[in-house]
Amino acid sequence: MRIIAGSLKRREILVPAGRVVRPTTDRTREALFHLVERRIDLEDCDVLDLFAGSGSLAFEALSRGARSAVLVERDRSALRTLRENARRLGLDDACVVVQSDVGSWLGRFGGRGFDLILADPPYDFPDLAALPARALRLLSPGGLFVLEHDQGTSFESSAGFVLSRSYGRTTLTLFETAAGDEVG
Repeated sequence: MRIIAGSLKRREILVPAGRVVRPTTDRTREALFHLVERRIDLEDCDVLDLFAGSGSLAFEALSRGARSAVLVERDRSALRTLRENARRLGLDDACVVVQSDVGSWLGRFGGRGFDLILADPPYDFPDLAALPARALRLLSPGGLFVLEHDQGTSFESSAGFVLSRSYGRTTLTLFETAAGDEVG
């Protein structure tokens, strides 16, 4: 797997062995960032990558100009690969890697201020329906949340819903806060 665009274009991203993570395909990652860059300027964005896996989504955002990324992952082997990727790409200073269950971390994190939140949970993640509302509380005004999920789930009636696009079995759903919104 490689970074698609930006300052780190074509640099390799390692993926943990086995079935620990389900990496976002190049096609889906390209589509995701096309949708994101039509709505927000990645330059100097602060990014949150939930269920970070190999870190490919956060690293792609950093390659395209994001300022910083917080990557939340609970699996130890994925964390080793994630940290190795950050080191190999020279992104240690731009990344904060957090070993935690996403639900627990979201419950502890009290701030706002992320311009872009990316989440690629397991397709059988039990709290998927609640994830958009929890993520929107962490966005800066005008921020964007992108959720990668199985195409069988719809979020059209959820607060902040913008659009959904399917790529094979995978669906990308975008949510946003308006520039003056107070998300509670």
